[in-house]
Amino acid sequence: MDGQTVRESKKLLRRFCIKNKGFMETIRLTMAQALLRFLDQQFIELDGTEHKFVHGVMGIFGHGNVTGIGEALEYGGTSLRYIQGNNEQGLVHAAAAFAKQKNRLGIYACTSSIGPGATNMITGAAAATVNRIPVLLLPGDIFASRQPDPVLQQIETPWDYTANANHAFKPVSRYWDCLERPEQLMTAGLNAMRVLTDPVDTGAVTLCLPQDTQAEAYDYPASFFEKRIWHLDRRSLHERPLRNAIELLRNSKRPLIIAGGGVHYSLATETLRNFAKTFQIPVCETQAGKSAMSWKDEMSVGGVGVTGTAAANLLAKDADLILAVGSRLQDFTTSSKQAFAENAKILHLNVSTFDGNKMDGTALQADAKSGLEALSSGLEIIAYKTSADYANKVSQLKSEWNTEVDRLYGLSSDSGNVQTQILGTLNEFMAPEDVILCAAGSLPGDLHRLWRCELPKTYHLEYGYSCMGYEVAGALGAKLAWNEGEVYTIVGDGSFLMLHSEILTSLKEHTKINIVLLDNSGFQCIKNLQMAHGSVGFGNEFRFREKESGRLTGEITPVDFKKYAEALGVKAYFAENAVEFKDALQAAKQEKISTLIELKVMPGTMSDGYHSWWRVGVPEISNCEDTLTSHAEMEVEVRKARDY
Repeated sequence: MDGQTVRESKKLLRRFCIKNKGFMETIRLTMAQALLRFLDQQFIELDGTEHKFVHGVMGIFGHGNVTGIGEALEYGGTSLRYIQGNNEQGLVHAAAAFAKQKNRLGIYACTSSIGPGATNMITGAAAATVNRIPVLLLPGDIFASRQPDPVLQQIETPWDYTANANHAFKPVSRYWDCLERPEQLMTAGLNAMRVLTDPVDTGAVTLCLPQDTQAEAYDYPASFFEKRIWHLDRRSLHERPLRNAIELLRNSKRPLIIAGGGVHYSLATETLRNFAKTFQIPVCETQAGKSAMSWKDEMSVGGVGVTGTAAANLLAKDADLILAVGSRLQDFTTSSKQAFAENAKILHLNVSTFDGNKMDGTALQADAKSGLEALSSGLEIIAYKTSADYANKVSQLKSEWNTEVDRLYGLSSDSGNVQTQILGTLNEFMAPEDVILCAAGSLPGDLHRLWRCELPKTYHLEYGYSCMGYEVAGALGAKLAWNEGEVYTIVGDGSFLMLHSEILTSLKEHTKINIVLLDNSGFQCIKNLQMAHGSVGFGNEFRFREKESGRLTGEITPVDFKKYAEALGVKAYFAENAVEFKDALQAAKQEKISTLIELKVMPGTMSDGYHSWWRVGVPEISNCEDTLTSHAEMEVEVRKARDY
C-alpha cells in the first residue's frame, strides 16, 4: 500500500475504535495538546467539596514552547486561562502565591522556552518546594531526537550528553521528568498530579518538554482525558501515639502550641482556636501559620522565634511541652534551636514523618484538623486544663506585648519616617479581610511581631526561602485567588528593584494589587546584620563609588519610584509622612487599577529581637576586633542551643 492508503486506513481504524465500545477509544493529539486537555480535567476533593485543581497556565513564549504548548493553548479548546507574564521567575512566584492563598487546592502551571527562559524558573521552583507549595513547571527542552544539534541556547555537557540546563531543576523539584516520547505523558502526568496533590510530597513538579516531542502526535486513550478527582483523605491519629500524646499533655503544666502552615492547609484554624480556648493553651505562630489565630484571641501570643514576640518567646523558653502543629521548625522558628528549654518535650502533629522527627521530637502523624480533634477528645475525657496561674501569666505577657506594639506603632521622628509607625498606619487602615503580603528584608520581622490579623489567610509571607522579588509577583497570584478583600504587598526598595515585572501583568489581567514601597536606600536589613557582628557596614547601601577612595561610600543613588511605577501604567503616589500615607491609602482604595505608594523610611527603624537569637557564621579570624568579639559571643550562644 502507498502512504496515502496507509494514512486513510489508520483514520478509518480510529473512527471504528471510537464508535465501538469493544475496542479502546483513542484520540489523536500532539503531546502538548494532550497535556493541556489532561490538566483541564484534574480536580481535588477535601471534606466532600470538589475544587478545580488546574486553573490555567502562566508563561512567556519562545522557541521551545511557542509552537507546541503555545499552539495547544491557542487552538486546543480547553478552559485553561493563559496569563502572559514578563519574567519567568515572577510567574512561578505568582503561581505559588495563588496555590498558597488557595490552601493548595488550586494551581497554575508555568511554561517557558528552553535555555534562559527555563532556568529563570529555578529560583521560583526552590521557593515553592521549600514552602511545600504545589507548582507545575513546563520548561521547553532541546530536541529529543538530537536533530538538529546543538540548538540555540543548548548547554552541551561533554562528559554527559544527556545533561542539559533543565537538569538544574532536579534538586529543587519534588518530581522531575523529561518526556522524550509523547506516550510518556500518561505516566508522567499521573505522577505529577500524585505529587502536586500530596500534602507530604508536594512542591515544584517539573516536566521537561522537548520541542519536537511537544508537536508529535499520538493516539491517546480517551479515558486519559476523563475527569479525574484526587482525594485529600484526612489521616487520623493512630491510637498508640494518641495515648502517648495525651499522657505527655496530662503531665504538662506549661504547654505551648506552635501553629504552622499546616493549620491553614488542613482548614484547621477554627479547630485550633477552639482547642486553645478549651484547654487554655497559648498559641504562637510561624510565618506560614500566622493568621490562624486572631490577635484578639485570649490564647494568641503572636509570632515565635527570631522574629517573634516577647510574649511567645518567654513562654517558649519556659514551656515544658511544645506541640508543633503543621510546622517544619526552621531555624527562625526555633531561634537556631535555642528557643526551647533543653528538657522540654516536643510533639509534632504533622502529616510528614520527615518533619515529625525533628529536634528529637515525638511524631504524631496525622492531618492537623483530625489530629487536633482526636487530642481534644482525649483531653476532655481526663478533664485537662492548664492552671489559672498559667492562664494569668499568658494574659499578662499578652497585655505587655500589646502595649509594646502600640508603642512601636506610635513612634515618630522629626528626622524621617519610622518603619514601625508606617506599618501601624497600614495595619489600622486595612480592612480585616484584606491580605498583607511580603517576603524578604526587615519587613517580615516587623510583620511577624507586630501585624494584627483578625481573619485566616489575611497574612501571606514567603519566608521559607525569604526570596527577594516574590513580593510583587506574589501579590498578583494571591489576588487571582482572593476575592474577599484587597491585597497589599509591602516591599523594600531592594526587593522591588530586583523583580517587579508582574506589575504590568496585573494591569493586563485587570487584577488590582496595591504596592507599598518603603525606600531606605539599600539592603539595610543585611547592613544591620553586618553591624550586629562587628562590621561598620559595607556594601549594602545604594551609593555611588567614590573616585578617590574607590569605595562604595559616595552619595545615595536617587530613584524616583513613583515615576517608575507611573511609566508602567499604575496609579502612583508619594507620601512624605504618615498623614500623607493615610490620604494616599484612601485614594488608592478608590482606584480600579494597581497602585503604588512610595515612602522614604529611615534605616534602622525596624523592631529588634525579643529574647531570641539567630546563628550566623562569624569569622574566627579577622582584622576587626569587634568581629572577634562577636565570634566569641557566638560560641557562647551556640553552647546554649540543642544539638538536634
